[in-house]
Amino acid sequence: MSLTPHKPRLAQAEHRGRRAVFRTKGILHSFITGFSIETFQGVCGMRCSALILSVLLVLTVPLWAAPEKAPGKLVVLTFDDSVASQATFVAPLLKSLGFGATFFITEGFDFATNKTQYMTWEQIKQLHGQGFEIGNHTRHHTSVNAQSVAELTADIAYIEDQCEKNGIPRPVTFCYPGHATSREAVKVLKERGYKCARAGGSRVFEPGKDDPLLMPQAFSSYPGMTIEELKVAVANAREGRIAVLTFHGVPDVQHPTASTDQETFKAYMNYLKAEGCTVVALRDIIKYLP
Repeated sequence: MSLTPHKPRLAQAEHRGRRAVFRTKGILHSFITGFSIETFQGVCGMRCSALILSVLLVLTVPLWAAPEKAPGKLVVLTFDDSVASQATFVAPLLKSLGFGATFFITEGFDFATNKTQYMTWEQIKQLHGQGFEIGNHTRHHTSVNAQSVAELTADIAYIEDQCEKNGIPRPVTFCYPGHATSREAVKVLKERGYKCARAGGSRVFEPGKDDPLLMPQAFSSYPGMTIEELKVAVANAREGRIAVLTFHGVPDVQHPTASTDQETFKAYMNYLKAEGCTVVALRDIIKYLP
């Protein structure tokens, strides 16, 4: 008996093989470009085997790969309340050090009338132009758990509209006024496309474990805080965890209990630089979120 394959049968086998490859590629394409039942059935019909599906799942695992892990000593700088010293003192210092930061803007307090202590929208626009992030701190700086959903939504939307009027991208990060949170606020933020929202606390943020819309701070600067406490926060920024730091004015004349004097702030920033920390805005850590 001849061992040479029969040519017509060999050709038929090759043809069936090519058809199988084509079907598999078609299925994979449907997974990548947008799975639909109609596409799936049209490509492989009812004869697609569980084996092929298993292979496809293995092949498409990279499409759902885990997010990038945050590097060690990753620090986020955040500044609350639209204080004028953030534009006149903080921003130039950060630029000289190559640091990123997020400035959370509110029109609460005396923002509308006291332009000595609070920024103008022109200054806020300049911060954006310098590469810093502008985040949302609500119009009135009212605790979210003291507002109705409609009131909170209006306060958030107002800052979004002000950003748009001034050529600033719509914010994707938020800061809770007074650090108070609520389930309703989280829902509103999620519906409006926010990715991160900083609350209070005193611990590092752990992606995959902590809700990014209830993000803890690792350090909050106020009179009496020391650089040793900052060092602890930075030391805990390891193994994928991130240290989010909170500041108000430097100084903050209107709210002295939240103020940081300029020499202390310089010492904090110089320490971050000497330690080789990666210092970024809050938006820059979105890529590390699951």
